[in-house]
Parts: sequence; structure tokens; C-alpha cells
Amino acid sequence: MLEKIHQSYIKFANRNAFYINGVYYSYEQFAQLVSKIRNYIEINCSGSEKLVGIIAKQSPEIETYAAIYGCLFSGRGYVPINPANPLSRNSSILEQTGIKTIFCKKKDDLITEIASTNNVKIVSVDELPTAKINLQPPIVDENEIAYLLFTSGSTGIPKGVPITRKNLNSFVDAFLRLGYNVNENDRFLQMFELTFDFSVVCYTVPLCVGACIYTLPAEGVKFANVYMALEENEITFACMVPSVLSYLTPYFDEIKLEKMRYSLFCGETLLDQIAQGWSKCTPNAKIINAYGPTEATVFCLVYEWNSENSPIKTFNGGVCIGKPMENMGAIIVDENSKIITNKSTEKGELCLSGKQLTPGYWNNDDKNSKTFFRTILNGEEEIFYRTGDLAFQDEDGDFFFAGRIDNQIKIQGFRIELGEIEHFAREFIKGGNVAAVGYQNSFGNMQIHLFVENYNGTSLEIEEHLKLKIPEYMVPSYISIIPSFPLNENGKIDRKKLISMGKEL
Repeated sequence: MLEKIHQSYIKFANRNAFYINGVYYSYEQFAQLVSKIRNYIEINCSGSEKLVGIIAKQSPEIETYAAIYGCLFSGRGYVPINPANPLSRNSSILEQTGIKTIFCKKKDDLITEIASTNNVKIVSVDELPTAKINLQPPIVDENEIAYLLFTSGSTGIPKGVPITRKNLNSFVDAFLRLGYNVNENDRFLQMFELTFDFSVVCYTVPLCVGACIYTLPAEGVKFANVYMALEENEITFACMVPSVLSYLTPYFDEIKLEKMRYSLFCGETLLDQIAQGWSKCTPNAKIINAYGPTEATVFCLVYEWNSENSPIKTFNGGVCIGKPMENMGAIIVDENSKIITNKSTEKGELCLSGKQLTPGYWNNDDKNSKTFFRTILNGEEEIFYRTGDLAFQDEDGDFFFAGRIDNQIKIQGFRIELGEIEHFAREFIKGGNVAAVGYQNSFGNMQIHLFVENYNGTSLEIEEHLKLKIPEYMVPSYISIIPSFPLNENGKIDRKKLISMGKEL
């Protein structure tokens, strides 16, 4: 991947690499920023500093993207840190990784607080001296970490997912072999914050082919900003989460994006009804549904939607997730980890293997032993990852997502452990019963409803406490205090009943 970006700089130095907040940055300007960060790391960071932190705000600046590649070209891995997240969460990430250096565009009060609380050095990119452009790829073992992302953890402690250079290079290579005709004339949308792994495809693939990346402004309503960016910048390749389209649905009759060539979705279930409407807004685009957890490097299954097959290739209204990409494998297993071979008849847990698969959770042997397993497939032993997703295959070999088998949901593409919300709510009310459930609202978007049993305080108190402990996207849309929880016949909290109650409130 880095060699491809190096070649893009050589071929397209004067072409635009980024468009951020109304300003274009050429490949040469970007290379200059990357090189001065690389130069600083190679001179000032010891060889033992394998990971470097990067302040990744909601709307990243050009310096943030340059810091990512400064780390990669210096042979280090990067860890994005969102300063808008609770200080305790960021402190946990820094403690787990042992990071000593963090890059930012310039220091502010939030960043200074993170640094002082965790005894790390903050380096302002604006204050670094210029350096000779150097985009020669480093000689680094492919098993070294490229980036480390932290996802929700049921115990209240974020769990780290390391992605190696082998994982990342395999993803980029597999993506470029999907047959999409992308080149230096394409305009890519980048709508995600950098702690969300779907952002990775948006700032790697375009640079590999010499294309330009268009980002969103920090101000304003996100779905409105997405539409404005698509239309005004004549975006040709857009990666989005389906929930964005749910908000745009009322305006489908007015939207005409004829320059769009590829519209790719991931992170949530893409509803066939939404895809049908969106296809009329993007008459010249291929609509692609992608699937994959953070542990399998962005995504690893893809399906090209078309109106003729859509009634057949859906389950519960959700579009098929397709087949594995190159160098990846997928199987479905029963509760005893036995491979299910019946197609279109039996559901089981979707499990993944291949070159994009993380080597395991960061310093978490217990989680690894439960989540990864070995089995014989086609005469060879392979390591598989349990996704926690129910799935099945049809006679064509295409996979279909059929729900979760654990206590996780996705909102705005972020994977959320409902148990983490419950943990901090329980912590605040000093014990007692709490239950967080997720369900779709009338727009088709997932939302969280937290129920608290027999609590004497107010829901606002609980909400304010949660805002101090978890990211904004995890804070429940609703918090209800009820006298007692409904129980099922096994004496457990009846979460299905709570979902019904939530929809009625």
C-alpha cells in the first residue's frame, strides 16, 4: 500500500489529494506534511515506541491524515484518539497501549488535559520544521501493527483490535482486485471519524490510485453535509453507512447524482427498500453492500445490488452480504462449532478466516480464547474468528445476515456492547437492575433505550453520568425508570418485552 502511495506522489504530485474545509491540498503538499512528521518520529521516538497516538477530531484536518501516514512511513503503528470522548475512556486507551507521543494539529485545552493526565508528550504538527520529502516505504515486518482501534467492551474497558501491515495491505489489494474501475479522476467521500474503521478505506484506496478525498465540515447536520458534499463536489465514489440514507429518504425525489459511479455501504444492515430508492438517485452507480467487523480489517464480504435480484437476495428486508473477498474465507457453524453445510435452510454463527484477520485482541488472552478457534477446512487447519452474527448461505453461495447472537448492536456503524452501557448505569445507581435494548425507530435507524428498575432518582441524572463515561453515540436515546422488569419463563429479564415497551413509550 505505501509503495502505491509513493507512486501516486511521483505521478500526480500536482494533482489534488484532499479537499478539506474548502481548501485543496496537492499530493506534493501532503507528502511534505507526511515527511516532516516521519522525520520527527525517526529522530525523536525510540525504536521501542511501536505505537504513536493521533488526535482525531470529529472532522479531521489535513495534519491528522498526514500524521497517520507519517507513522506508517516511519514504521510505526497509529492509534486514533477522539478528544470528544470521555477522558476516562481515552486514559484507558493510553494506559493499555503505553503510548508516549501524540500528534495533533495544535494544542487546545482538551488535548492538554489528555496529555497531563496521562503523562504523554503532545507534538503539534504546526510547530514542526520542514523536511525533505521522503515517501520511500520502510522495511518493516508485515506482522507489525499498522493501526490499533478500540471498540466497546462489556466490562466498561475499551478492547483493542490491532490490525497488522499484512492485514491492511491484504485489504487494499483485495479491494483493488474487486474490479472497480477507480483511478486518479475519481472523487472519494470521507464522512467518518477516524476511530471508526470504515474510514480506513476512504483515506487509503484513493491515495493508492491518485484520486482526491473530500471530507465533511465539522459544523452542521451530518446527513445534510453528506448530501451537500455528494452534490457540490460531484462525488464519484461514496462509502456510507445506511442510516445516512434513512435521513435522506424524504428527499429522494429531489436527489440526482448522475456522476456517482460507486455507492458502497457498510456498518449496518442495508435495507432493500432503501437501495431501491437510492438507485433512482444514482442512476449510473453500482450499489455495493459490504460486510465485515473491525477484526477482519474494514470489510471482507461484498455484494453488488441490482433491482432484478433484490427480492430474492434479501432476508427480513436486508440486502445480501455476498461472498468473501480475495484471501478471505467464511463459514457458518452451529453451537458446537461444527460447520453447517446445508444452504438456505440452517442458520448459524458466521466465522471468518484469512489474511485480513487480526492476530487477536490487544493483551486479552481470555477474550481471544473465546473468540478465535481452529478447524480443518479443505484439508488444512485454519484460524477462524467468531463474529457473533447469525447468517446463512443460499444455493449461490451468497451469505445473508440474520441478526446477532449476543448483546451487541450497531449505531452509525459503531459496534456497541449494550453491556458497557449497563455497566456504567449500574455503577451510578449503586447496583440494581438495568437493561439496555436496541431497536429500529420509524426511520429504520437503530436506537438505544435504557430501562432502570425501581430507581428513586431521575433519568437525567443517569444520562449526565453516562455522558462522562461513554462516547456520545452510545448514550441512550431514551432512559425509562419502571417499577419492575418483565421476566421470561426462565426468570430472566424479558428483553423482547422491553423492546415492545420502548416502542410504545
